[in-house]
Amino acid sequence: MEQRTYHLEIESDSKNLITVEEFINYFSVELNIQEEKVNGLLLAVTEAITNAIRHGNKLDKNKLVFIDVISDSEFLTIKIKDQGEGFDPSNIPDPTHPENLLKDSGRGVYLMKIYMDEIEFKKTDDGMETILKMKLN
Repeated sequence: MEQRTYHLEIESDSKNLITVEEFINYFSVELNIQEEKVNGLLLAVTEAITNAIRHGNKLDKNKLVFIDVISDSEFLTIKIKDQGEGFDPSNIPDPTHPENLLKDSGRGVYLMKIYMDEIEFKKTDDGMETILKMKLN
């Protein structure tokens, strides 16, 4: 399969998550991604975008979240980039630790790790980039 790319930009507003879900469903159908993988993909990507909106761009509607999807014969790669300060991924508390179990946030990165084959965080000059990779076969 030749490489395919998709791109979406949204304002930092949680109301735009429905647009993101439609975008994911669109390219998932076009790329013929197995239905059982799509649910995990939806969850991981919406968690990453929610983090970009809330923590990266601090709900500033003037800041954008950029979503780039690259598909090749082996991997689906989703790059989510915000316009925020960035963070140190090693400082994220373990959500499975007893004192964190009842907290209503802090599970996003954990869920991304469960549903994706690879996850990477990259600080750039103009924001933070979360890179999610899922094996297609």
